[in-house]
Amino acid sequence: MIKELIIASHNQGKINEFKQLLSPFGVTIYSAAELNLPDVEETGTTFAENAALKAEALAALSARPCMADDSGLCVDALNGAPGVYSARYAPNRNFDLGISKLLSELESTGNTDWSAHFSCVLALKIPQQPIRFYEGRVNGRIIKNRRGDGGFGYDPVFVPEGSTKTFAEMTDSEKSAVSHRGCALRLFLEQEFNV
Repeated sequence: MIKELIIASHNQGKINEFKQLLSPFGVTIYSAAELNLPDVEETGTTFAENAALKAEALAALSARPCMADDSGLCVDALNGAPGVYSARYAPNRNFDLGISKLLSELESTGNTDWSAHFSCVLALKIPQQPIRFYEGRVNGRIIKNRRGDGGFGYDPVFVPEGSTKTFAEMTDSEKSAVSHRGCALRLFLEQEFNV
């Protein structure tokens, strides 16, 4: 049974999501930043490759179980962009600027179908064990005007299927119930904790 887990991220929004979802199972969560572990460069071309790179590197450095995720927004009218480059797509990782860039590029396509999805792949690396993957996806659409001040990243312009709220308008628990990361984490919990 996993009792402690390093999350290979310096993104506090992601860390908080993991803590909220895993705290009922008695798992102590550490961020890479708390343990002074480095950011691992994402050189893969898929979410799974990037998640594996981070999980394996930090599990090797710390000799502890490590989970990494790679996730991103994939917009149909932009041929799946920004995809695995979602964080780097935002200038200097400033998501206000990233949202402006996204909306501008979508407007310039002339396409009125702004269907999109968020994907998340979690990679779990426990020392001396093979890496394991858990994948989640949520379909939705991009809207023209930002709404809400919760969440992070592209949340203010993404409305998931079946909802009228953006991710940024949802409470943490509402978002976790439908989000790509929430879906991937539920698969992880099913397989690792028999939930």
